[in-house]
Amino acid sequence: MGKSRNPRRGGAAAEAVVEPVDGGLAQLIPDRDRARAWTLLIDGAPQSHVDLDDPAHLSFEYQRRLGHVVDLVAPPGRPIHAVHLGGGACTLARYVAATRPRSTQQVVERDAALVQLVRRELPLDPNARIRVRSVDAREGLAKVLDGWADLVVADVFSGARTPAHLTSSEFLDEVRRVLRPGGCYAANLADGPPLAHLRGQIATAAARFPELALIADPTVLRGKRFGNAVLVAADTPLPIPELTRRAASDPHPGRVEHGRELLDFTGGAAPVTDAAAVASPAPPPSVFR
Repeated sequence: MGKSRNPRRGGAAAEAVVEPVDGGLAQLIPDRDRARAWTLLIDGAPQSHVDLDDPAHLSFEYQRRLGHVVDLVAPPGRPIHAVHLGGGACTLARYVAATRPRSTQQVVERDAALVQLVRRELPLDPNARIRVRSVDAREGLAKVLDGWADLVVADVFSGARTPAHLTSSEFLDEVRRVLRPGGCYAANLADGPPLAHLRGQIATAAARFPELALIADPTVLRGKRFGNAVLVAADTPLPIPELTRRAASDPHPGRVEHGRELLDFTGGAAPVTDAAAVASPAPPPSVFR
């Protein structure tokens, strides 16, 4: 197994770190273009990218879209309370800490071995108020106080699939419980044609939140390929014009759907309940080639 410590600028080239974790085989691959940046893969599926020198840098397309939500959830620079369901390499928690100093954050990452690997190889800023819990996402969410969070982010994948119990109306009831009035929920969703999972998730969120938006690549929305979509939900109006502008200016431009068009997109899909929930579809092998 390859293993290295974080290199300093001008030092020897970094080597990949490969270790088994609870969820499979983890790989930390050094970024050739950034001296202290790494990509985390689990069983070959890219999970996170972290630049220890520049935690405000978001490399992955879906993480940039989540970053736009972070930027707009409160006035610039204002500290927030954030809950991250699914930790990976804690990319978004690091982003919040960098862009909104003095924020208080809870990261819920079930894979305890992964948490230890990340703490060792990609240490968090000791001054950042980030608490990491190694429990199931829904179990961890249940421990958060009512109305505590300005932002809840769901980015949970097991074997590249979102677990069924994190796709239901009952799960969103817990999300709503921990959000303060005016708080925001953002979920990273993955689906491909015929987009049944994505349509069901939008219908489920619409049954619990009055305001919704979806940020995605137009080809994903048209059912042309498998990909990620970021669902944003709140009980107060969302900053649609600014979200639209930021998504359109990304290196891989995204489209924002909202209002009647987004509800029409569901095609009459029913909200998902715990009793009927299933995991999100597995991506085709070609996605990670």
